Amino acid sequence: MQKKRYFTFNEHLRQRFGEKIFKISLDAGFTCPNRDGTLGRQGCIYCSERGSGDFAGRQELSIHHQFCEVKERMKKKWPKAKYLAYFQAFTNTYAPVERLREVYEASLLEEGVVGLSISTRPDCLPEEVLDYLEELNRRTYLWVELGLQSIHDRSLERIARGHDYAQFLRGLDQLQARGIRVCAHIILGLPGESREEMIETALAAAHLPLQGLKIHLLHVLKGTPLASFYRNHPFELMTKEDYVSLVVDMLEILPPEMIIHRLTGDGPPDDLIGPLWSRKKWEVLNAIDAELIRRDTWQGKRFQKQKVIPRDYLAAEERRDTV
Repeated sequence: MQKKRYFTFNEHLRQRFGEKIFKISLDAGFTCPNRDGTLGRQGCIYCSERGSGDFAGRQELSIHHQFCEVKERMKKKWPKAKYLAYFQAFTNTYAPVERLREVYEASLLEEGVVGLSISTRPDCLPEEVLDYLEELNRRTYLWVELGLQSIHDRSLERIARGHDYAQFLRGLDQLQARGIRVCAHIILGLPGESREEMIETALAAAHLPLQGLKIHLLHVLKGTPLASFYRNHPFELMTKEDYVSLVVDMLEILPPEMIIHRLTGDGPPDDLIGPLWSRKKWEVLNAIDAELIRRDTWQGKRFQKQKVIPRDYLAAEERRDTV
């Protein structure tokens, strides 16, 4: 298989473990401060009913039974692989440590599991949780996936994210101080964001102490606040061509050692309002590969090591210094 022109998560895992590793997506039944009334009730405006865990195991099952069910589906494609237990749905550090320990440790007992990936919010990292994550990091392979979405506070307000960029920076600092790998999530195509603003988010990510990055396309899904907003205030969704071009622009400015966990995603087909072209995920990934070849470019080609401070990033740094 021809090597990609960007540093894929798959390549990193093969380098580390010497074999195929894939994620088993689990739903531990957590909620989110943006759902339980602490910050809001509806969640981020794009978030589905299952808290972005649409392809995770069934919440009503135990961790063990979820794991076995998802593994059997995935084994058809990779029969000899090993696994990362991926806590994906909602906010997976938003619970007492005793509950976190119960579900994380249960997943680590499953045969073939080599580590954990935990998706959470930067404002849900209390000291006792950080201490437990540090303990886990000492004895297993661990990633914390931290939602950023955008560095622009006005965009975070528009999508009802419930935290600002400064809080993301604090959460990142807390995790990095404990030596924990962090993968940030960003979303392209947020309503009201320009191409330049999206590039600024990538520039900031390029110069933060991140080990990984997930790039998502904004999906409009049925039943979400975004679907209602889109119906009442239509905005232009990204075209496939614009998305591919923008992703390649971003790859060029990211450091070559940053691990790219994802370059696009796919929403549940029955719930997807748009962009409809995103249903064909492999066509999008192939188009990104083709554009990299067409330009004769690659991840890191235009990366500049000197610190770049885009708009809003400096403001967030200044706010953090006053806390």
